[in-house]
Amino acid sequence: MSSPARITHLIAGSPWEGTAERTSPVYNPATGEQTGVLDLASKAVIDEVVANAKTSWVANWQNASLTKRTQVLFAFRELLNARKDEIGALITAEHGKVLSDAIGEVTRGLEVAEFACGIPHLLKGGFSENVSTKVDVYSIRQSLGVVAVISPFNFPAMVPLWFVPIAIACGNAVIIKPSEKDPSAVNAVATLWKEAGLPDGILNVVHGDKEAVDALLDNPDVRAVSFVGSTPIAKYVYEKGTANGKRVQALGGAKNHMLVLPDADLDLAADAAVNAGFGSAGERCMAISALVAVEPVADPLIEKIKDRMGKLVTGDGTRGTDMGPLVTREHRDKVASYLDVEEGSGAEVLVDGREADFDADGDGFFLAPSLIDKVAPGMPQYDDEIFGPVLSVVRVASYDEGLKLINDSPFGNGTAIFTNDGGAARRFQNEVEVGMVGINVPIPVPMAYFSFGGWKASLFGDSHAHGMEGVHFFTRGKVVTSRWLDPSHGGLNLGFPQNV
Repeated sequence: MSSPARITHLIAGSPWEGTAERTSPVYNPATGEQTGVLDLASKAVIDEVVANAKTSWVANWQNASLTKRTQVLFAFRELLNARKDEIGALITAEHGKVLSDAIGEVTRGLEVAEFACGIPHLLKGGFSENVSTKVDVYSIRQSLGVVAVISPFNFPAMVPLWFVPIAIACGNAVIIKPSEKDPSAVNAVATLWKEAGLPDGILNVVHGDKEAVDALLDNPDVRAVSFVGSTPIAKYVYEKGTANGKRVQALGGAKNHMLVLPDADLDLAADAAVNAGFGSAGERCMAISALVAVEPVADPLIEKIKDRMGKLVTGDGTRGTDMGPLVTREHRDKVASYLDVEEGSGAEVLVDGREADFDADGDGFFLAPSLIDKVAPGMPQYDDEIFGPVLSVVRVASYDEGLKLINDSPFGNGTAIFTNDGGAARRFQNEVEVGMVGINVPIPVPMAYFSFGGWKASLFGDSHAHGMEGVHFFTRGKVVTSRWLDPSHGGLNLGFPQNV
């Protein structure tokens, strides 16, 4: 067994040369082996990085032309596309998701970088001539300064890419704190920004835990914070950040329902439930964890789901398996505990993932896909965000009962309906109190030019991620009213005009 490698911060484009007072272990979830030792940033390190980022922003990026920013964005896009397989392998090694899923994650993040390449168009303001005699009014959007991104373990590349390309394209300096569970993908992506020509100090990676998060939230030079994680922490980040005068978007947890009507294509619905329930071991904020079956559809649908579950192979994500391990041993054990159904509750474990065989070496953090029937509100299997490969079936008598169940949930991240009735689908999209809705689509994650975000306890703040809401979050609007009494004369120049 090789010695764990040191993983450290990337500051101003280079690895940090200091000595960390505290460290954290990094594991390969498929083997249980410790593969890395991660430096954790102290408040002093955070404050130093913020100060350096602010200096670099003023000197190198605040007034950089849109042409220069776009050139960096296009170069980064090409580098990321060329290296996505390498970054995917890093994700699999530290998060555990299968390699194809990890590469797919990078590809979805790449879409945001491509969206950000259009920043000259996205930042265009409005202009009104002669609102009064010889008076013009126009609007502009300007960068904020230093902004922070705090990202979760379940998408170590995609979620940072939701925010960083747009923040940089808008002219900001960025400090990103990834999850301490799988930090290497962010480091790898950060090196591509440097290679693409981004000035040193405009993107910095600091690793850490609550001390680092609090330092970012307390530092007055951090003007905005983007966060994705569990609802309790999202609420904490939002309240602490806004109390300190920061702009905050904090995306929280989810309990996503998939409503299946009796007229639905049950083969399509069964495929969707398995794909959306067990992809990435259920460690997705858009995973389907509650299958709401309108009777009499439950029994035939469950049989189709069980048949598909029996064909899945759980194991090391590098071996071509269908599902990998969970991210840590502690998380695996917590998820597995939900399969201990309370006697007399009425719920029934139909498929117990603890009893499966796994295609892996070592002592990995595995739990196979699991299925629980007859789950109801009030049970922890329904009320809690399990965040693992456990699919719960909730039986309801009607569309109205199913809709009420979804709308009564404190979460409002994503939902889906499966039906062949266009009228029912249209009614559902209008009546459901959820931010992202799928119609015969189980994981309705928007494309980059739309925005991602939920309702209720799934989002704190007014702005969603990426799309135009992302551009507005990372800029401030300004309106200018001008009067020029005399025309200006710029002199003669017969050369072809160039952008500089």
